[in-house]
Amino acid sequence: MPETPTGTAVLEVSGLCRSFGAVTAVDQVGFSLPAGGSLGIVGESGSGKTTTARIVVGLERADAGTVTVCGRERAAAVRGRSARLARAREVQMVFQDPYLSLDPRIGVGAALRETLRLHFPRRDHRGRVAELLDQVGLGTRAADALPRQLSGGQRQRVAIARALAVEPTVLVLDEAVAALDVSVQAQVLNLLAGIRAETGIGYLFITHDLGVVRCVTDEVVVMRAGRIVESGPTATVLAEPRHAYTRLLLESVPHRGWAPERIAAARRAL
Repeated sequence: MPETPTGTAVLEVSGLCRSFGAVTAVDQVGFSLPAGGSLGIVGESGSGKTTTARIVVGLERADAGTVTVCGRERAAAVRGRSARLARAREVQMVFQDPYLSLDPRIGVGAALRETLRLHFPRRDHRGRVAELLDQVGLGTRAADALPRQLSGGQRQRVAIARALAVEPTVLVLDEAVAALDVSVQAQVLNLLAGIRAETGIGYLFITHDLGVVRCVTDEVVVMRAGRIVESGPTATVLAEPRHAYTRLLLESVPHRGWAPERIAAARRAL
């Protein structure tokens, strides 16, 4: 992973727009992620957060706007195999369901070696596989396991290891702990915090869970109907929300005195 001074923006997003027919999924979205930083994009289903993430990674094409990583704009297309691989290494994504993102026929070690052979053909793959498994808290015995032989939390650790194998500058986590039990969520989030401290990688968390945002992000962007309605330091936004939608999201979390009917009425009024 290229060395970038802490505080320098490794990811710059500006003026992103994306429509699907008459539906505007992303509308003039912009934000920046500093080296070693952790930014959360929060919103309900349909807010545009996942489409934004897919554009950042390169899985979706923007109608307008730019995505810049380490000062280089990610063009719509690049020529040549080496250039495509280099761009893929810059930003990696961890999806919500690790079982769907892992080939059920391929063991953990083989999957990691396949990724390493593609991107780093001249390196010691055996030693690197052991390093990656250790980094995500799995022993070398896991190398022979198939995805179906692992728990959900273990599979997500494998997905994280595979993303880290290419030494990305930015790791995009799209609801990466949403499918896990609460106790396993905590383990994976603690793991990610440790990896971030160790490597200086930048995280972009896509989530609807304000608890995740509170625990693991420095800055947060709140999206509604494709637009950013509020952004700032996570602690400030969650403690002193300025926008009615952000307040609604906070009030929607079950708590003492929780009134779903009142929240539903407030949602309709927005």
